[in-house]
Parts: sequence; C-alpha cells; structure tokens
Amino acid sequence: MKTPACRAWAGVFLAFTLLAGFGAAAEEDMISILNPRGTPPPIRLVPMAPRLDTLDGKTIYVVNIGFGDTFLPEVRNVLAEKYPKADWVFKRKAGSYFDDDPKLWAEIKEKGNAMIMGVGH
Repeated sequence: MKTPACRAWAGVFLAFTLLAGFGAAAEEDMISILNPRGTPPPIRLVPMAPRLDTLDGKTIYVVNIGFGDTFLPEVRNVLAEKYPKADWVFKRKAGSYFDDDPKLWAEIKEKGNAMIMGVGH
C-alpha cells in the first residue's frame, strides 16, 4: 500500500542518492557504457519464387519434417486426385525442422518444380 509516508521516504532516498552521486562522479573517472543490443547485421531480402502458371506436367514435392506420418501423405493423395496431371512426390526430411537436409534440397532443385512443406501445428 502506498501511503504518504512511503512516498516521503522514497523521495528522501532518491534525493540522497542523486546528491551523493553528483559529488562522487565529479571526483571519479568517467566510464563508457556500450549499448547491449549491439548492431544487428543488415537484413538480406530474398524474393519469393514466382508462381507456377499451371500444375500440369509439374513435379510437386510434399515434404514432411515429422508432423505425424499420416497427415501429409493424405494431403498428397487429395492433391493427386484433384490435380492428376501433376506428379506428386512425398518425402520425409531428415532430422527436425532446424536440421539441414542437403540431399533432399538438391533432389528437389534438380527434379521438382515446387514444394509444399508441413512444419507442424
């Protein structure tokens, strides 16, 4: 509870701290303070890939990172029924979302035209 007495003591403490600090600061050496946030590196903008004009004759990869092994295969099946002229390839990515899978990325770049990646819920 903030009472007038508490406020008065806080004011006395603040005034004493400020007055004591001014006298001591004049006699001591100055120090430099660095910004703890630092300077972030510049952001490299990467444009989005252009959209495909059609899915006919295209190879689309459906990549699962471990979000269950039933949902994304079913998504692949539904899309294959809706777009039968496209080739739908289901792949399981090695590791977790944060792990790199250079073999899979190279395969998709070489053989695929697009990718759908399930990243979780």
